Amino acid sequence: MRKIIKPVTSLQGEIEVPGDKSISHRALIIGAMSNGKMNISNLANGRDCLSTIGCLEHLGIKIQKEQNRVVVNSRGLFGFREPQNFLDAGNSGTTMRVLCGVLAGQSFNSVVTGDESLRNRPMRRVIEPLQKMGAEIQAHNNNQFAPIAISGKKLNSIEYTIPIPSAQVKTALVLAGLLADGKTTIQENIPTRDHTERMLKYLGIDITSQNGGLDVAGQSEIKSKDIFVPGDISSAIYFIGAGLLVKNSHIKIKNVGLNPGRIGALKVLKKMGAKIEIKNVKEINCEPVGEIEVRSSDLKGTEILSEEIPSLIDEIPLLAVLTCLAEGKTSIKGAEELRVKEIDRLKAMASELTKLGANIKELPDGLEISGSIKFKGASVESFGDHRMAMALAVAGLVASSETIVENAEVVDVSFPNFFEILDSLTKN
Repeated sequence: MRKIIKPVTSLQGEIEVPGDKSISHRALIIGAMSNGKMNISNLANGRDCLSTIGCLEHLGIKIQKEQNRVVVNSRGLFGFREPQNFLDAGNSGTTMRVLCGVLAGQSFNSVVTGDESLRNRPMRRVIEPLQKMGAEIQAHNNNQFAPIAISGKKLNSIEYTIPIPSAQVKTALVLAGLLADGKTTIQENIPTRDHTERMLKYLGIDITSQNGGLDVAGQSEIKSKDIFVPGDISSAIYFIGAGLLVKNSHIKIKNVGLNPGRIGALKVLKKMGAKIEIKNVKEINCEPVGEIEVRSSDLKGTEILSEEIPSLIDEIPLLAVLTCLAEGKTSIKGAEELRVKEIDRLKAMASELTKLGANIKELPDGLEISGSIKFKGASVESFGDHRMAMALAVAGLVASSETIVENAEVVDVSFPNFFEILDSLTKN
């Protein structure tokens, strides 16, 4: 599907975005490991989370959809059953990597695979530490790529420092640690999003933190409690960016998750001069949730450093769009992880924004952008990446003529009604 984006003169309205994708994955998988019935409301509605649901159902977990909530009926840490077929994670790296941690400690064999894009994303980063715990795992190309074959074993506790910042790997090891004997200790050189720790704390699991690490006591029982999934800040960022760029705009976004490990992009935007206000913050199941209000702003270029990247990794495509139009130069460094996402996002952003008139240089680990340009209309390619499609759509709102985003249907991975909400803001 190609989506035609026409320039607009104003965006006005109050919206909500789908539930946080990272929290949704964790709620489903941790809910499946809990004892009893867990009600999850405002679950993310994209294809990635449907992949997680499908895998869990093939593992014997009964999942019901009731109006605006999902009910997970589980039987505890070891209550899964052997699947009759391969587990298909689709395009979801979270599904694949986190399930590896759960499946490694079960009493049966399983194989996890995914689409072509996912089968080319690095998996050794999660396989190696699980093997140190005694897991029996084999994967394609010397344990680098899916499909991943897992022979469930009794796991041992370990002490492990994660060399590459990855909340997915951390979560897989935490959940494997819950299945293991003894205490597993996990350290991070660079802190990553802590949704797993917050959720487990809410569900009665004591993960103590010492010197920036986590201690996970094996065989700990997870309680079933209701979970509300806040709106995804990584989805909200596209409307924040649109509201900043389009003149005479004023947008309110309600019930957005404001986890400290996820708001790095908001901090960068404020440093750039963005008119962003955060209001009515409260805590729901150990996650901060609030309202974001944004008005059109004149932005200035900035420097985004490697230590900032983990808290805004998913928002870099949108930030690249904004900095093309900001006054002055911007540099983004330490973002080489973007080369092993759904696509090579650094290469893709450089090529497609250049088509729109951007002055952008691709670096081995980031981008250099000279701002103060004006976008021109063009035909641009999403390359099958949902974040590329949404970022390019935002760019099209302020181009001199219409922009065509090819393969725009890929937004369904995380945000099926993205274009409908975007259209609603132009009609107020």
